[in-house]
Amino acid sequence: MVTSDHKPTLPVWRAMIVAVVAGLALLGFTIPASAATNYVALGDSYSSGLGAGSYGDSGSCKRSANAYPRLWASAKGASLNFLACSGARTPQVLSQLDNVGSGTNVVTVSVGGNDAGFVDVMTDCTLGSDQACVNRVAEAKAYVNGTLPGLLKGVYDKIKAKAPGAKVYVLGYPRFYKVPGSCDVGLSDTKRSAINSGADALASVTSAQASSAGFTFVDVRNAFTGHEICSSDRWLHSLTWPVDESYHPTANGQKLGYLAALNAAG
Repeated sequence: MVTSDHKPTLPVWRAMIVAVVAGLALLGFTIPASAATNYVALGDSYSSGLGAGSYGDSGSCKRSANAYPRLWASAKGASLNFLACSGARTPQVLSQLDNVGSGTNVVTVSVGGNDAGFVDVMTDCTLGSDQACVNRVAEAKAYVNGTLPGLLKGVYDKIKAKAPGAKVYVLGYPRFYKVPGSCDVGLSDTKRSAINSGADALASVTSAQASSAGFTFVDVRNAFTGHEICSSDRWLHSLTWPVDESYHPTANGQKLGYLAALNAAG
């Protein structure tokens, strides 16, 4: 057998590579092109990370370094456009979308809780009777079922218009309370159950609208099960100081609740 230590020249190597790639294509294999992940995080305080601390210079938007959008972007090496802002309702999220480019390929959004009167519900349930709380939650649920679907559709339609090629994840809200739980003081179980039923109504409507838009709904209720207020290992603040952090996820709630649920959704 005749051997040679002669090495192929550069043009020969190129020809060989082209031939291999062509052969793989004929067999149904493709070599994916590398593409940057341009990620936009929209929404309210549950996406901005209120309650998780380390807000930097984000002012009243309270964008936390511990919020799930920052954690997800860091883990994925994604370029993050962090627009979520504490207190945002659907009109504010529509305004956030004015800053979204067509090259965006991943979007997360949480919105609807403030539209449904989350703060008023918690205030009325804290200060009022059991029946007053039940009535206020029923009023919020009527709004969620009757008015919120159209508002969410407006947000989702604009997301599709601004980022038509994006994979969109719509994140929901946790149930606040473990019922019965280990809390000896505070709201009654009647009030806690009513508030949880409001979270369930919000999840049902948001999930349906997200599905209709072709988006992925990320239900965080299971992730927070066993970690609600009145559990032994809670990932949510109860009434706290600063008061605006009340009933929001802690740093663990962002990481072990929201981020984990988003990762599980794909």
